[in-house]
Amino acid sequence: MIKNILLAGAALGAIAAPAMAQDALTLQLKWVTQAQFAGYYVALEKGFYEAENLDVTILPGGPDVAPPQALAGGAADIMTDWVPSALAVREGGLPVVNIAQPFASSGLMLTCWKDAGFTGPQDFKGHTIGVWFGGNEYPFLNWMSAEGISVDGGEDGVTILRQGFNVDPLLQRQADCISTMTYNEYGQVLEAGVSPDELTNFVFEDLGVATLEDGLWVLEDRLSDEAFVDSLVRFVRASMEGWKYAEANPEEAAAIVLEFDETGAQTEAHQVFMMSEIAKLTAGSNGALDPAAFDRTVEMLMQPGSDPVITAVPEGAWTHVITDAALN
Repeated sequence: MIKNILLAGAALGAIAAPAMAQDALTLQLKWVTQAQFAGYYVALEKGFYEAENLDVTILPGGPDVAPPQALAGGAADIMTDWVPSALAVREGGLPVVNIAQPFASSGLMLTCWKDAGFTGPQDFKGHTIGVWFGGNEYPFLNWMSAEGISVDGGEDGVTILRQGFNVDPLLQRQADCISTMTYNEYGQVLEAGVSPDELTNFVFEDLGVATLEDGLWVLEDRLSDEAFVDSLVRFVRASMEGWKYAEANPEEAAAIVLEFDETGAQTEAHQVFMMSEIAKLTAGSNGALDPAAFDRTVEMLMQPGSDPVITAVPEGAWTHVITDAALN
């Protein structure tokens, strides 16, 4: 009888005990819902965040969304951003810190009409090149600086077309080259009926002018909060589990991304293509930033000959504290 009463009491206690509250984190993406961010959506859908006692909200980006503003205003705890734009923001006064770097290599390219006859960047002189802005222009501008090519137009320089996030300037022959990502806009050009044989690609990674992309960033002062740091450790661990799952299962990952696309703008075929290409950029990364790759990015951003993106080598702009705890 006493044993039964004790068991019943224990059962009632278990029912009455409140469940441990999950730690809430909000991630602000650099761009819209697409396979570029598949690892985070996979971690959410597959329960990897929940297993780490996290309640994660993912906010899609877009042309009118500035992730650093989301951090500064408290609307997000973590953002994804390219290293050049994040470092420019940091030098401008918002102390963001890279806590992880899931993307080990760059997907940025220039895609050009082959009939333009370009064999190297010096051939760009006198031509129009489509360039993204909003922080995405820095790799191209510094590449031109390194080559000694003016971006003010004329026969000895290039004319920059401020490119929207589409491939129309190339298809409509408004530009001889446009900015593309290996995993997105290049696929859009092919989907428009253009043959790869009609194109020449200048891959920033292959040319040694690439800068790091799609890192995870937080505000520096928040790293003094032990509870927040602990939640970041669990977030990075679960996110990298999501990324590795997405690499190994690109079609399933693409399907998960589509489930979260509230716009209905994405197609299954394009997301599968995108995920297959994204997997090449995250392959080999365990999420820890490579200091040598970071230093190369800084070197590119401080090229002499034109206005540098940053004027001084950043100190304290990245940390291994989170990834060391999450991955070791």
